[in-house]
Amino acid sequence: MTTAQPDFSEAGPDSLFLEPPGNGGSQSGRKKGGWITFPFIMGSSAMLGLAVNGSFANLIVYLIQQFNVDRIAAAQILNVFNGSTNITPVVGAIISDSFLGAFMVILISSLISFMGLIPLTLTSILPSLRPLPCASTSNQCETPSALQYTVLYISLALVGVGIGGTRFTTVAFGANQFADEASRDVFVNWFFFSLYTANLLASTVVVYVQDNVGWAWGYGVCLVANIISVFTFIIGKWHYQDVRPQGSPFTGIARVLAAAIRKRRVALSPNFDDYFYQDDSEIAKKEPCLLTPKFKFLNKAALVEEGDTHSGGSIAKPWRLCTTQQVEDLKTLIKILPIWSSNIFLGLPIGVQGSLAILEALTMDRRLGSHFSIPASSFLVFSFLAGAVFIALLDRVVYPFLHKLLGLSPTLFQRIGAGHLITIMGMVAAALVEARRLSIAHSHGTMEQFNATVPMSALWLVAPFALVGAGEACQLPAQVSFYFEEFPAPLKGSSAAMMAVIIAIGFYLSAAVVKIVKISTSWLPNDINHGRMDNVFWMLAVLGAFNFCYFVICAKLYERKPSIKH
Repeated sequence: MTTAQPDFSEAGPDSLFLEPPGNGGSQSGRKKGGWITFPFIMGSSAMLGLAVNGSFANLIVYLIQQFNVDRIAAAQILNVFNGSTNITPVVGAIISDSFLGAFMVILISSLISFMGLIPLTLTSILPSLRPLPCASTSNQCETPSALQYTVLYISLALVGVGIGGTRFTTVAFGANQFADEASRDVFVNWFFFSLYTANLLASTVVVYVQDNVGWAWGYGVCLVANIISVFTFIIGKWHYQDVRPQGSPFTGIARVLAAAIRKRRVALSPNFDDYFYQDDSEIAKKEPCLLTPKFKFLNKAALVEEGDTHSGGSIAKPWRLCTTQQVEDLKTLIKILPIWSSNIFLGLPIGVQGSLAILEALTMDRRLGSHFSIPASSFLVFSFLAGAVFIALLDRVVYPFLHKLLGLSPTLFQRIGAGHLITIMGMVAAALVEARRLSIAHSHGTMEQFNATVPMSALWLVAPFALVGAGEACQLPAQVSFYFEEFPAPLKGSSAAMMAVIIAIGFYLSAAVVKIVKISTSWLPNDINHGRMDNVFWMLAVLGAFNFCYFVICAKLYERKPSIKH
């Protein structure tokens, strides 16, 4: 984004618990913005997060119990929509920067999610929007009609677009309300803390209401939370600092590609003065960016030909001529791509585990005491809790200890690599737990009943979830810091969205992998007691090992090259 952004790499955990500085620390002469906007932005974001996460947290169970959807198909649907909610933030950021501005994007997206929650709630109230319940004496169930599927998918799509359009746009909008970096850092930490809190409440309280009180009540809570979110955000309008759209920085990247292709037949010049170095920045005029020899083809975009500039020296044809800085910015993105691609796999096991483990929990003993049973979808909470705990431990205990012992702290690549390894361990643990569950299912004669409950505590699932959460604690903050540090200056605001794209692709890949496994093997039947889900987790562990080797190679090859003249 082109709007001012907080520095994720310097925001420490201590700032999460600081008292907000009075009035943003620098509000003299400013009529709007500052900490007066905090409760409106934070309250709106938290309530929208509760609404949307509450609608998705228990979706697999809802599809199985109320729409008679095949269990594996339900997991696939969740992965696809989770992917969608993580790809739309990029679109929202571009629209915010280029056309509508952050306020309108957040408001419109919140209203879109509200429009999606209305029909989703109606599916839980009106029997005509759901197929008839399955007969208790048979596993043959009526499938949803085309109309019922249409209403369901449209509602889920609208909810997904709603949260996607606000997720990263809101943090940028909130950060822009503060003039000083310290206040922005505190806001960002509180923002992510509120998102974690909303996610935890959605995965526990809302899921419990849906499972034990009624689906209509559960989705009704989400609908009310969305309404509160919209009104809270609108009420704060009179206090917000206006940030107008400045144009997307991705346009410059597109111009470099277009100009290089247009000049593909032009020979590069060895003369320094034949390239366009200056832009409107005084720094750029005093210290022009020199072209590097890597990806030489792109250097043609900065080669000045007759008619490319005005008599005053400014660019006359922006889609035929770019600055050397724009060319080098694109080269930097290309250089980052291998590292970025090696981290895509991290989203794959998380997506597969998050959906398949719910199916495991449905067939396991989820009782705590004699009066309470943990909802199957709530086991995802253990991953969130482990991530939060490990982030605190790593930052306050492990990293300081290593620095004291060795005199240095782990590099960003080392932290990301550790996340890879711990995630692989999580898949191994998931395979071992599933193998034990299947063994108990066979030995206790539960194979004759469709998806019969296996006499094994579902708390065995906590260990795999905890390992995956610990892996996220290692690699997620490190990735955000890496992209923020390495991205070109005009694109630093969009660097955080790189994580959203990784997560989105991971969920799409998980849906594809589960589909391929289901078609080509017998590992994932509708009755998982007759399958070999443990083999799926073993497969992910092996693929993770190969991907870790790829990451190590990319990390070894990644280096910054000094600029040179032609």
